[in-house]
Amino acid sequence: MKRIAIFSLVVFFLSCAGKQDLSPSETSKIVVESFYNKDNTTLKKHTTPEGYNGLKSIQDLMAAGKSGDPNFKVLEETADDKTAWVRFTTSYEENPELFKLLKVDGQWKVTQQGPREKGPF
Repeated sequence: MKRIAIFSLVVFFLSCAGKQDLSPSETSKIVVESFYNKDNTTLKKHTTPEGYNGLKSIQDLMAAGKSGDPNFKVLEETADDKTAWVRFTTSYEENPELFKLLKVDGQWKVTQQGPREKGPF
């Protein structure tokens, strides 16, 4: 009986841990790390299909020879109920970068910016 109770608690804990609500900044950090480490499973999980395809198309060029800790630092973040913007720096790029994120099924996902779309910063 105790084994069933313990097993149930473990299953419950693991299922809750998998549904973690990440902030736009936390999601952005995961995307940057998975992009440079070429962890495309994680990259795909935290991006929209458009965002994944865009990042994947430049990954070989941008991530070549870069690995390890990207030293991700958030400079600015803004969000409403559906859209967020995160401006950040990494040790891999001289200039700050900007991600647009959309809330999809309750989770923040990095997406592509429109051709003439500028962020709020």
